[in-house]
Amino acid sequence: MSHKPWTAIVALAAILATAAPAAAAVPQQQAATPPPAQQQADPVTPAGEQHAADLKLRYGAAERTTQIRRPGSSYIKVHFAALKLVPGDYVTVAGPDRREVHTYYGDPTLGANARGSGHTAHGTPGFAAMSVDGDTAVITLHTTGRRSAAQLNGLGYGAVINRYYRGFTGDEAAARTPKSFSVCGTDARRDVVCYRDSHPTEYARGNAVARQLLDGLGHCTAWRVGNTNRMLTNNHCMENAADLAASEFQFDYQCATCGGNDPRAGTKVGGGQFLKTSVLNALDYTLFSVADFAAIQQFGTLYLDPRPPVAGERIYIPGHGDARPKRLSLFEETQGGATCKIDVVSSGVNTGYRCDTSGGNSGSPVLAASSHKVIALHHLGGCPNWGTRITEVYNEISGMIDNNPPTGGNDFSLALSPSSATVQPGQTTTSTVSSAVTGGGAQQITLAATGQPAGVTASFSPSVIQAGASSTLTLATTAQAPTGSYTVTVVGTGASVTRSATFTLTLGSGPPQGCPGYETTKTGSLTSGASQYQPDGQYFQTTTTGPHRACLDGPASTDYDLYLQKWNGSSWANVAQGATAGPDETLTYTGTAGYYRYRVHAYQGAGAYTLGYDAP
Repeated sequence: MSHKPWTAIVALAAILATAAPAAAAVPQQQAATPPPAQQQADPVTPAGEQHAADLKLRYGAAERTTQIRRPGSSYIKVHFAALKLVPGDYVTVAGPDRREVHTYYGDPTLGANARGSGHTAHGTPGFAAMSVDGDTAVITLHTTGRRSAAQLNGLGYGAVINRYYRGFTGDEAAARTPKSFSVCGTDARRDVVCYRDSHPTEYARGNAVARQLLDGLGHCTAWRVGNTNRMLTNNHCMENAADLAASEFQFDYQCATCGGNDPRAGTKVGGGQFLKTSVLNALDYTLFSVADFAAIQQFGTLYLDPRPPVAGERIYIPGHGDARPKRLSLFEETQGGATCKIDVVSSGVNTGYRCDTSGGNSGSPVLAASSHKVIALHHLGGCPNWGTRITEVYNEISGMIDNNPPTGGNDFSLALSPSSATVQPGQTTTSTVSSAVTGGGAQQITLAATGQPAGVTASFSPSVIQAGASSTLTLATTAQAPTGSYTVTVVGTGASVTRSATFTLTLGSGPPQGCPGYETTKTGSLTSGASQYQPDGQYFQTTTTGPHRACLDGPASTDYDLYLQKWNGSSWANVAQGATAGPDETLTYTGTAGYYRYRVHAYQGAGAYTLGYDAP
C-alpha cells in the first residue's frame, strides 16, 4: 500500500465521513445508524516491522547456513536482494523444526527461476520468501555437486539478504493494535474448530478463508469465491497490483483443538493477478487471484448470495481478527445465546450487524445461515458493524467469477498430510485426512482405505466425519509385511458423491539402526551444516559395472543427507543421493567402473552417524 499499516488506520478513519452509512437510509423500525464519527474501518492490523540486514550465503562450507532469530517474534520473513545459483542448487528458508520449508532455485522475479515456493515482491530488486511462523528462520544454500567456491563467489554467486520482517511479540501487538471498537459487548468469537461438531456447515465454510500478510507488516482476511481462481478482500487491504505482489495468503491457519492455541502452519501462497477494485468510500472490495491455485483448492470455496439482506436473518463471520488463528463469530454475546443477525438491512451500500469483529477482520465474508452463501463483505466497525451488501459487489464482478455451485448438490474434497511415508516392517505411520466442502452444504463422509498389502492394516479415527472435518489415518505394519512401495487410496463416501486421495507407503527402504549387513561400515561425527567424505576423507575404486547400495543412520531429531559422488575427470559429481527430511537415508545406484566417494552432510542438527555401503 502507499502507506504503512499503522498509518493506514489513521488515514482510513480520516475519510470515513464519506464511507460511513447514511443515517437517513435506515428504515424507521430499525436501530438508528451511529453518527459517522463512531464508525471506523476494521483496519489492517499492525503485524510487524522491517529491519535492515547484511547477510550473505556464499559457496563454501563455512558460509552456507545462517539464521535470523528475534526471540518472541510471531514470524520471520526474509528478503533477498539477490539470489544467483548454479543450476540445480537451491536455497531453503525454514523453521528450526522444519515445520515450514520454502525452497528457491534463484530469484523468481527474473522468470527463469520460477519453480519452487511462492514469494512476494516489494518494489525493489529481489524478492521475499514466504514467512516462517515463529521467531527463527534458518537460511541454507544447498549444492548438488562439487563447486569451485572461489570462482563462483568472485562472479557474484550466492545469496544476499538485505532485510527481513519480523512479527510483533504478543505484548507488542497488544500495545500497537487500536482498542477494539467492533466487539459489541462480550467477545463471543471462538476458534472455528469449536463448532466442528455443533455447527458443521458453518465450520466447513470457514475453510475457504485465509489470513493475508501485506508487505510483511499488516494482516487482513481474504477468501476464495466461486469455482475458479478468484479471491476477495477489501480495497483498504489491497489497493493495487503492487499491494497484491507484496501479499501472501495463509490458508488453514486455525487451531487444531478448541481453545488450544495450537495453530497449524497451513498453506501459504503468493498473489497472482489484480483484477478489479472499488475504493473504501465506494464498495471497498478487491478481486484478485493467487499464484498457486492448485495448492488452495483443497480448502473449498464460497459462493455469493446476491440479494438484499432480510432484517433479523441469522448470519456468521469467519475471519482473522487481531491476526489470530481463524475464529468464527456465530453468537452476539454468549455461547448458546442470541445468534448473530442482520440489524440494519440497508444503509447506503452497507448492511449492519452486531457480530463481533476487530482489526484483521477486514475483508471477512458475512454469510447467511439460510443459504451458507456470502451476503456482505465486512469492512467497517462501530457496533453495529458494517459490510458492503454483496449484491452491490456482484453487480460489478459477476462477469469475472463463476458463482454457480456444482450441479448435483453437495460435494467435498479430500487431502492427506503427509501424503507419503517410509517405515520398516513392524512400524506404524499416521496421516491427517482433511475434507473441505466444495459445493452445497455439509454431509457425512464414511472413510475407507484400499491398496494396502498383506500385513498392513488401515484404520481411521473417526471413521465417519462431517464434510469440513478431519480424521487420522493410521497404517500399522507387521514384521512380515512385504517390502516395496504401495499406493494406499483413501476413499470418502458421501450422500451423493465419492472422493479419494492417495498415500504412498514405502516398506523396508529405510535403514535399520546401525546399518548392519553392509560390506563396509564407517562412522563419524558432524556439527550442523558440516560435511564429511567417506571412506576416511578419501575415495574408493570399482573396476566393473554394478550396483552401489548405501545406508546412513544419523542421530535422532536431526536431518542428515547422503550423496554418492563419482570423479568425472575434473571434479566430483553427484550421481545418487538420499536427501529426505530426517536422520536416516538409503540410496542405490548402478554405475560403471571408476572412482567414487560418499558425502555425509548434516543439514540440521549434530552428532555421530554410521554409514554402511556395498560396492560392485
